[in-house]
Amino acid sequence: MVYKGYDKLDDLKNVFTSSDFTEKWHIQVLNSINNGILVIDDQLIVRYVNSEYTRITSVKEEEILGRHLTKVRPGAMLPQVLTTGKPLVGQYRREGEVEYVVDMAPIIVEGNIVGGVSVVKDITEVRRLSEEVEKISKKTGRLKTMVDRIYKAKYTFDDIVGNSISMNEAIRVAKRAAQGNADILITGESGTGKELFAQAIHNASNRGIGPFVALNCAAIAPSLIESELFGYEEGSFTGAKKGGRVGLFEIASGGTIFLDEIAELSLEVQAKLLRVLQERSIRRIGETSEVSIDIRVMAATNKDLYVMVQEGKFRADVYYRLNVLNVHLPPLAERGLDINLLANTFFQFYFRKIGKNFEIDKNMMEALLQYPWPGNVRELRNVIEYAVNMCEDNFITLLHLPKWFKIDNERQRLPISSLTEMVQEFERRTIQNAIEHFGSSVEAKQRIAKELGISVATLYNKIKVVEIPIKE
Repeated sequence: MVYKGYDKLDDLKNVFTSSDFTEKWHIQVLNSINNGILVIDDQLIVRYVNSEYTRITSVKEEEILGRHLTKVRPGAMLPQVLTTGKPLVGQYRREGEVEYVVDMAPIIVEGNIVGGVSVVKDITEVRRLSEEVEKISKKTGRLKTMVDRIYKAKYTFDDIVGNSISMNEAIRVAKRAAQGNADILITGESGTGKELFAQAIHNASNRGIGPFVALNCAAIAPSLIESELFGYEEGSFTGAKKGGRVGLFEIASGGTIFLDEIAELSLEVQAKLLRVLQERSIRRIGETSEVSIDIRVMAATNKDLYVMVQEGKFRADVYYRLNVLNVHLPPLAERGLDINLLANTFFQFYFRKIGKNFEIDKNMMEALLQYPWPGNVRELRNVIEYAVNMCEDNFITLLHLPKWFKIDNERQRLPISSLTEMVQEFERRTIQNAIEHFGSSVEAKQRIAKELGISVATLYNKIKVVEIPIKE
């Protein structure tokens, strides 16, 4: 090897070992250090400072070199180090707006203290960055609190109404599944309460304090669902928001993500979901690096995924990963008297909502039991809400059911009253409501007759016909 200007290796070695070169070498090394360096001899005379020291302390080189340290830097602690022979570490100093810490140590040669060295570290930028980190941390904490409030599971197992054998079995399996961390597939017809169960499982698990993020896979356009789940970086595609976007998988980290109607995911998105299920990591669209996430995946479907796997419409590996634990919800028609339990629960809910109580015709409850409920619990709730809102008096009957509500003739026909009976029932409720409002005195009955547009004699006759009990 030939070095520029030297054709013999020995000549080069001589240069490196010369005293002049060695001194320059050492000085250049000290000058290259990012921390400030100050060196004094045993007489406390400053023998060396580098440019970083003068920058941090604002002391000019010509003002300190060759001078007694205590005269230039009153209160300097380096002389103390020479006296004690013990180093001092982490001594805080401040010059104007600049904050720094100083490490000091004696220079010992052959057992004798021949000087001392101070190493000055500027912490102004470190402190500024630390304050920025603290601000970001607080902001992140507030955002996390907001996320936890927004993505919070509302329902628990106490909100699940039912006492049938099939429903009790579903609750038993769900409560057992809540104790672990395995992914869960919830199956059942549309409207059977799959998200209700998912929220209850989440709240009963050790992830209950974390976010519960739900996504209906059928409600998002196929072209958008990948960015919704995984997020994206700024500029990763046309229309991408400035700053990018965090996906639902990241938002759900520390908690649970619930993917409803999982069967609607495309095979391409299923392939990316498989990696999440296997590795618990995601990659945003437009990113090259992956982000680790801590989530439990719950999925739901009203379709037979096993059949879809056989038909090539759903990935087998995703199916078996999701179907570690299966909670199957029975259709409402198979839950027997649970229909009455649910109906009464919904009636009471809507009574409280409108601030009014009603009587319920027993024939209506019988009709609810006979109906096949293709829409399951969701349909039952809608029927009850409709009936409560359509009732103008205090008695809910079959007349208040939606027009599309019909019983299959091959099952059992609804009990239908004659027109005369229906008219008498209407008159009974109308007169009874009026008596409750105006009272039952003679004067009150005269007022009622006038309001109804009939004579007092006719009113008395109708009270007798429809058998309204009156306290005179």
